[in-house]
Amino acid sequence: MSDNNTELDTQDDAADEADADDAPVDDAPDADAAADEAADADEPSSDADAEEGAEATADADAAGDTAADAEATADDAEATADTDAEDTAGEAADEAEDESPFDDDVMPDDEADLLIPVEDYLSAGVHIGTQQKTNDMERFIHRVRDDGLYVLDVSQTDSRIRTAADLLSNYSPEQVLVTSSRQYGRFPAEKFADAIGARARTGRFIPGTLTNPDYEGYIEPDVVVVTDPIGDAQAVKEAITVGIPVIAMCDSNNQVSNVDLVVPTNNKGRRALSVVYWLLANETLDRRNAGTVYELDDFEDAL
Repeated sequence: MSDNNTELDTQDDAADEADADDAPVDDAPDADAAADEAADADEPSSDADAEEGAEATADADAAGDTAADAEATADDAEATADTDAEDTAGEAADEAEDESPFDDDVMPDDEADLLIPVEDYLSAGVHIGTQQKTNDMERFIHRVRDDGLYVLDVSQTDSRIRTAADLLSNYSPEQVLVTSSRQYGRFPAEKFADAIGARARTGRFIPGTLTNPDYEGYIEPDVVVVTDPIGDAQAVKEAITVGIPVIAMCDSNNQVSNVDLVVPTNNKGRRALSVVYWLLANETLDRRNAGTVYELDDFEDAL
């Protein structure tokens, strides 16, 4: 009995081992698990690709924005180039004006009878010329400074303002035309025109204003006052064409062959132009017995 049981147990163990050997062995990974692993492996790559694509798009957008900004900047620079150049010249003239206390020697006769104290001319920089001079303007130049700037004879500026007032007082106010393309001359020129009842054309002078009767803005003045023969060359040219006299504010670098009456002055500085137009307005009104007197502040634009 004991032997039989032992034999039966041995047979059962052998059968169990056979069943174990016959059972299928799962050597290959599950298909779903493999797919999941593949997906997990691909995800970082896909995310990296997406990030690289986004960065590339952002770079392209930034490049486009930069190009657009550059184009806009170029347009702005081109649109303001002329104004900036003019402003720079005016600022340089104003800086020279600030140094005016060192220019005590501004006329040959220190005892000359002037419309205002010589110190007022100095503080406004009326005497400050440029570093260039023309033969036409040499007779109005008193001396040259150590920095190369020519100093205008203030006594002649004063005298010519009086002469210009004498001339203008002979014309009907509405027959006087004042022009200024120069930025710093526009406000005092317009104020001068308003003060004496004249007409003003500031900014760009439209060709044909004096010569083309078909032009809507055509006018027929009897005399023209210009702030700068260079900047107001079109107005001077048309005045010569129609045969009317020209009074001009002239700096040391101006040609005056087409100017009938020169008023030597710094025609680039803001304060200098305000002073000259202020004096010219009051002197003209005085000769008309108008009884109106303006203050210098009325001719100074609040910048």
